[in-house]
Formats: sequence, C-alpha cells, structure tokens
Amino acid sequence: MKNFVVKTLANAGALAVAIWLLKDITLTGENTGRKTVTLILVALLFGLVNFVVKPIVKFLSFPLFLVTLGLFTLVVNAFMLLLTSWLADAADLSFHVDGFGAAFVGALIISIVSWALNAALPDQD
Repeated sequence: MKNFVVKTLANAGALAVAIWLLKDITLTGENTGRKTVTLILVALLFGLVNFVVKPIVKFLSFPLFLVTLGLFTLVVNAFMLLLTSWLADAADLSFHVDGFGAAFVGALIISIVSWALNAALPDQD
C-alpha cells in the first residue's frame, strides 16, 4: 500500500511539473486545495490508465516498438496522457491537454520527473 501511495505522489509531482512548464497542459480550480485534490485524482487516473490500457497498447503495437528500437514508447505515453485528459474531462476534473504536441512533450517531462522521484522516494511495500 505504501508503494502505491509513493507512486501516486510521484505521478502527481510529475504531472505538476508538466503543468507548470507547459501552457497547453492546464489544471484549473478555485483555490490551491481544490487544485491539489484534482491533481491527486488525475494522478490516480493516470496511474490507472498506465496500468490497464498501456500494456494492451504496447502488446498490439509491438512491431512498431521493434522497428523504432523502443522510441515508439514516447508516442504511446503521449496517447496515455491524452486519454487521461479525455477521462478527466468525462469525470468533470479540471485537467486538460491541448493537442498531441503538448501531450508528447508533457509525457516526456512526466517520464523524466517520475523516474527521478521514484528513484529518490522509498519503495517499500
């Protein structure tokens, strides 16, 4: 359970950095508390999308991973971020990614920051 909380907080931190750096990824809310709750909910949603949908997409697009020597992962990550944005909109969460370009750069930022946070934070179960 502790590992799940750490990974969710790392995702939330990585999403916050992407929101802060890119103007096309937005998180709105009335106050800081509301934004924080929304960010944590979006991080949970992002984790769920990465847990359920991403392995299926990676399996179905395996030949593209081989041909591009794994670089297609960046495209898959961008689509996972776009899917998270769409699901957040459906769930009435105030998180939005405006276009594939923003999703691609955002996914790259999220991957780097999430890796760094997961390396720095404890991962005990």
